Amino acid sequence: MEFKLNELSGNNDVAVIFHAVWTVDPDAKVNVDVSTMAVDVDSWLMPEEFLVAFEEAGYEVKITRA
Repeated sequence: MEFKLNELSGNNDVAVIFHAVWTVDPDAKVNVDVSTMAVDVDSWLMPEEFLVAFEEAGYEVKITRA
């Protein structure tokens, strides 16, 4: 699944995003492409389950690929 970030906020964005995803699924594989502001998550969970984690971490995202 892929999420698109509306904006990045600082130097530790990648670490914060990894932590947010791993609070939902500690076994998820995560790839953050800073240049395109895309986050690819490989998890057995539904994409909607990650939206709250992104929001709580301070990121507005949309699901671009389920």
